[in-house]
Amino acid sequence: MSSADSDKQPDSVSSVMKVFGILQALGEEREIGITELSQRVMMSKSTVYRFLQTMKTLGYVSQEGESEKYALTLKLFELGAKALQNVDLIRSADIQMRDISRQTKETIHLGALEEDSIVYIHKVDSLYNLRMYSRIGRRNPLHSTAIGKVLLAWRDRAEVEEILAGVEFTRSTPRTLDSAAALLPALDQVRSQGYGEDNEEQEEGLRCIAVPVFDRFGVVIAGLSISFPTIRFSEEHKKDYVAMLHQAAKTISEQMGYHSYPF
Repeated sequence: MSSADSDKQPDSVSSVMKVFGILQALGEEREIGITELSQRVMMSKSTVYRFLQTMKTLGYVSQEGESEKYALTLKLFELGAKALQNVDLIRSADIQMRDISRQTKETIHLGALEEDSIVYIHKVDSLYNLRMYSRIGRRNPLHSTAIGKVLLAWRDRAEVEEILAGVEFTRSTPRTLDSAAALLPALDQVRSQGYGEDNEEQEEGLRCIAVPVFDRFGVVIAGLSISFPTIRFSEEHKKDYVAMLHQAAKTISEQMGYHSYPF
């Protein structure tokens, strides 16, 4: 770390502590004025005001009309709700994923959309020595993964195009789809058949099949997948895997409050 970085770090840490101090104080009152707030957090009114204006710009704090009083918006609640949703989702998915793992011995993943990538939020490892390398929290591309295709296929086309505008279509293998023009028709097929495939598009010698998991509003919140080496692939396996994944995803979706699973 350079001396410039070390000089800046204490200020950055201090600023973060001040932000959370203000948020905590705001959370204890429905609304509060700057004078009382500055006394509670033991900061000058000018410092508190500066932080509040930034929080207002980011949407975490509101100021009613010309009132001098400030209050938290629901944005923090939304963040917390997303975290809770993932906890509930993982808890529900874990049982189903372990059941599929027992039957197939293959690697099972649960992945969610994070900006222009997928991120693995849960995993059950293969029982075979020859397995896919991955870890929870790892990001992978949308365009070359089965989960990525599933996460896009049930979204409005305009939203998909907006997401793909930020995607760099890196070719991982000769089979990788390398443009939005190539990917969009594939998403139509994913939606009609009910599952997405990665046929050696992310890694040579590896195949993956994924299906959608829906929340209570009918929005795809995750993809559930099975990954296996091509040497262990057969059409009969594929048919069985899709059926297992659909049954598991239907159960998880129902536990999330969605009772109209389409497959």
